Amino acid sequence: MRGDPMLELDAIDVAYGDVQVLYGLSLVVREGEMVTLLGSNGAGKTTTLRAISGLRPPRAGDVRFRGRSLLRVPAARRAELGIAVVPEGRELWPGLTVRENLVLGAYPPRVRASAARNLDRVYALFPRLSERSRQLAGSLSGGEQQLCAIGRALMSEPSLLMLDEPSLGLAPVLVDQVMRTVAELHAGGITVLLVEQNLRKALEISERGTVIETGRVRLEGTSAELAANPEIRAAYLGV
Repeated sequence: MRGDPMLELDAIDVAYGDVQVLYGLSLVVREGEMVTLLGSNGAGKTTTLRAISGLRPPRAGDVRFRGRSLLRVPAARRAELGIAVVPEGRELWPGLTVRENLVLGAYPPRVRASAARNLDRVYALFPRLSERSRQLAGSLSGGEQQLCAIGRALMSEPSLLMLDEPSLGLAPVLVDQVMRTVAELHAGGITVLLVEQNLRKALEISERGTVIETGRVRLEGTSAELAANPEIRAAYLGV
């Protein structure tokens, strides 16, 4: 078992207008863990991340970070607390350079003074971004854009890094590269909550997983337990 709970979702309900997406969903991510959130398209995975980041506040339940309720904490302030998200589709500013995109990740006040140092760290981690620092982000390859999105999140010195489908649309060799990168970041001390459609790869690098179906927790267990579960193997791993 890892350390104390870092992130706790306590029976949250989340809706878009009259359409409810999450129903009493509970989840715990402990300090130092990597947890994968599994489920089919439309299960509510992205909505869960949006609830944590403050973009879609729950209408019931609680979201706690290191024991503190976030319900009254706006999204920008959550980034200041150390929560960063790499969104699905990367959402870079295509008309800005790689360097400009990265520097914009250092907007939380607590890290602005460290922006130059953190930029050097991102370049050391992703030399390709250093080579393309003056290139427009919109002209990068899909894999390079994903690394840029991860690098932008790292500029805020997160203690909790959430990634939403980081391998989406990438060639297999780039999927391996991105997953290795996520594993290395976790090994370096960052707590990770991963949403990933490539479940085989996700379970290989994570410690635990939570399966959600139609906005509810369906199964939880270690990655080894989920990978060996016949239901999971048939539904998500194709075996």
